Order: sequence, then C-alpha cells, then structure tokens
Amino acid sequence: MLEICSFSLESCLIAQKAGAGRVELCGGMFEGGTTPSAGLIRLARQKLSIQLYVMIRPRGGDFCYSDAEFEVMKADILTAKNLDANGVVFGILNPNGSIDIARTTELVNFAAPLKVTFHRAFDVANEPIQALEDIIECGCERILTSGQKNTAIEGIDLLKTLVAKSNNRIEIMAGSGVNFQNAQQFLSVGIHALHMTGKGIQESKMTFRKPDVSMASSSLSNEYEIYEADFEKCKAVAEQILRIK
Repeated sequence: MLEICSFSLESCLIAQKAGAGRVELCGGMFEGGTTPSAGLIRLARQKLSIQLYVMIRPRGGDFCYSDAEFEVMKADILTAKNLDANGVVFGILNPNGSIDIARTTELVNFAAPLKVTFHRAFDVANEPIQALEDIIECGCERILTSGQKNTAIEGIDLLKTLVAKSNNRIEIMAGSGVNFQNAQQFLSVGIHALHMTGKGIQESKMTFRKPDVSMASSSLSNEYEIYEADFEKCKAVAEQILRIK
C-alpha cells in the first residue's frame, strides 16, 4: 500500500491518479499536519474512490493534549465519520513520553467503525518497543513511523525490529523521506506500507507581489510557492509496490 499525505484537493487527485491506495488528508503543512477543514474532507470524499484517512490533530507542537483539545479531537473524529472517511490518524502521549493508553483507547472506540493510524507521535515516545505494545493494546490498525529518526531511512534498523516484534498484529508504515530511490529498502525489511508527500513546487499565479509583507511564519520561506503532490514521484513508488505484489 502506498499512502500519500495530501494537503489539498489537487494533491488528493494526483495521489489517486498516480496509483496510491490511500490518502492521509491534512491541513497545516508547516506544522507537520493538523486537522483539515470539513469542506476539504467532504470534497476529497466525493472525488476519491481510494481510501481516505483524516488527520486528527488540533494544533502543531507536542502530543500531550489538554482536556479542551481532547474534546476538539472527538468533535473532529465525529466530523470525519459523518463525511464518510475510511479512517482517522492521531497520536497522544503522556507527559513522560509514554503512550496515553486511556485516551488513545477512548478515541479508537469513539472512531469505530473507522480504523485508526497512530501517527509519528510514536517517533517521540520514550520507549519504542513498549510503545508498540501499548498501541496494539489500544486497538490501532497501524503505526506511521520514521523509526524514531528524522527520516525513515535513518531509522530503518528500528523499523525492521518493529516489523519483527509486531508479528503482523499491527501494520508498520514507513514515512518521512520515502522516495523512489529508497522505497525498495523499506519493502525488503518487511514494511507493510509506505507513506510519502512526494511534494513538488508550483509557482504562484500572482503577477503582483509584495515581498515585504508576510502572512505566514518564518517556516514558510516563499509565499509565492505552492506545494502539491508530484505525479511522477508518487507514480514511481506506486509502481515499485505493484512490482513486489
């Protein structure tokens, strides 16, 4: 399975055309992914025939949430259910870096019958093997992870260990820096799915530009560049997976 992380309807359609089997729909690209708008979820569901999983993350930053933020997550899960998503994506940690089993289990049960991916909050958990067991206990369908490194290729040794320790009780999906050049390495260690953005840059259609006024944080270096999924990058990885099958 190839999953494409998409931040726009355009990227969703590119992902489907390229041969992806699932879209992870997000807002907030420069925060690492937050909950997308209801309008985007609705249109993505209308346009896609492949699986649609919705990010449930009320803000950027860490994964230790207040009671108010937890209520927002439940409301956003309900929105995703009502808009016919196939699944949701979230992760919750305790202050000490362990998996918040109670709250994760509550959200997994609340989301049912939607399936749940536990996202890269796993990569900042304090003990990866215990985190794996805790997430399995919570009833999640898969874990998205880079092997607790900035990129999945750096974390490939832990990814291999997680595949072995999981013993097919949960899917292990590699994400962060996945591309055509390294996809085969992940498949060779038994990874169940690959996750990528495959992003390319499109130039803004604006001809008048006011470079001394910014609407975004410093993390966005150029507001006249638009990031969308790149068809050829996504297609190349999808074809590698098809050859394995």
